[in-house]
Amino acid sequence: MDDLRARLATVIAIPVTPFNTDGSVDWDNHAALVRRLVDHGVQVVTPNGNTSEFYALSPAEARRAVESAVAAAGGRAEVMAGVGLDTAGAVAAALHARDAGAGSVMVHQPVHPYRSAEGWIDYHRAIAESVPELGVVLYIRDERVSGEQIRRLADTCANVVGVKYALPDSVRFASVARDAGLDRFAWIAGLAELYAPGYWATGAVGFTSGLVNVVPQLSLALLETLRGGDYPKAMKVWESARTFEELRAADASADNVSVVKEALAQLGLSTRTVRPPSRLLPAAVRDTIGELIAQWRTEGRL
Repeated sequence: MDDLRARLATVIAIPVTPFNTDGSVDWDNHAALVRRLVDHGVQVVTPNGNTSEFYALSPAEARRAVESAVAAAGGRAEVMAGVGLDTAGAVAAALHARDAGAGSVMVHQPVHPYRSAEGWIDYHRAIAESVPELGVVLYIRDERVSGEQIRRLADTCANVVGVKYALPDSVRFASVARDAGLDRFAWIAGLAELYAPGYWATGAVGFTSGLVNVVPQLSLALLETLRGGDYPKAMKVWESARTFEELRAADASADNVSVVKEALAQLGLSTRTVRPPSRLLPAAVRDTIGELIAQWRTEGRL
């Protein structure tokens, strides 16, 4: 598990799930997009993350997404499968991920409206104990989850090795990470490039990314500057990603997936089709994305 913890200190790509215009999944395109990520040097891929439209996929589609990612990665990158929803379903998904060849799972924040601290621990314990041979990464989007809860969970489940922290509060993150154990887990900035520099300064060792689907060189450049401790240079890279990420974060991330898919469509890499409750973007936003693509071409990132 120490080796996996070290490998998670990187850009963790959340690949889109490309759809045909009729709304069905284009599996050939899915494999091509994962291969493109790995060919550019991405070392961790998370099928069935939020940018994968996890909650809009059927269980059969989610299983196939893991199988597709494992085959496309071909052993060149860690495949960390997203699992979640009800406990039994999450356990079944984790077992499938293990059998399909994934090396780890990311457990989505429970969506149940009533969550106790003990229940949160029990939920994650059930999943982690079902696949002791896989690394487990927690996805934290609830400010009520404390460092003490994370530490208690890991005390009984040694395969809990990482935390994807996705709250826009770097002070809270710093406190939670230190209460849980800063060196005990791989701490991942879960709000992508927009928050990566601030979280890096307080203990993150990697960050998740949807932008990496579009312009891998940009995300990887940000990683390298942060690793080198060159914050002025990192912020110059950050400026190049800023508008795109602000479009994704607007209105409580309503267009998180749509922005990524629009950019891929404009690059001729996929369709822009999304499933409800996501939407196709209005013309003004699409034009802005086109301008960003032109900018990245000028910068030599595409």
